Amino acid sequence: MIQRLQSIFLFIAALSMGLILFFPIWQKSSLEPSERAILTAFHLKYESNDVDAGQGEVLFEKNTIYIGLFALISTAISIFSIFQYKNRLFQIKLGALNSLVMAITMGIVIYFIFKAEPLLAQEYQGSYLFGFYLIVSGMMSNLVSNRFIRRDEKLVKSMDRIR
Repeated sequence: MIQRLQSIFLFIAALSMGLILFFPIWQKSSLEPSERAILTAFHLKYESNDVDAGQGEVLFEKNTIYIGLFALISTAISIFSIFQYKNRLFQIKLGALNSLVMAITMGIVIYFIFKAEPLLAQEYQGSYLFGFYLIVSGMMSNLVSNRFIRRDEKLVKSMDRIR
């Protein structure tokens, strides 16, 4: 039964984790020399923009493909879990595994944010962008879907006791 409410939340979780690949996660900018650090699912880039010349120069670039890899794994687990509606106990286990993968993704993001903080002047704060909130949205959707799966499992067990 793909039309169940938990399937909708699993789809939202899969969509959120998949969209992380296309949106920036974090950015920190300084005003004076026009420098910025930006974190995406595939790289952490520190660049300087020359306003007069109209071109930018990459000063530092770090590969962060682990964020994208774990986001893809989480997306795959969510999509696979949608079609496991006949085996609710396995679906609960997949939900727990997906929560772990999402937590690892969030941990890696926070690690790279703290690694990028010292690249620019300390008086400027970095800002979380849409990609960061997509991770939070995916985690919350996964949590809600797990609650609905458990509720269905309890309902089925209570119906078995009545018979």
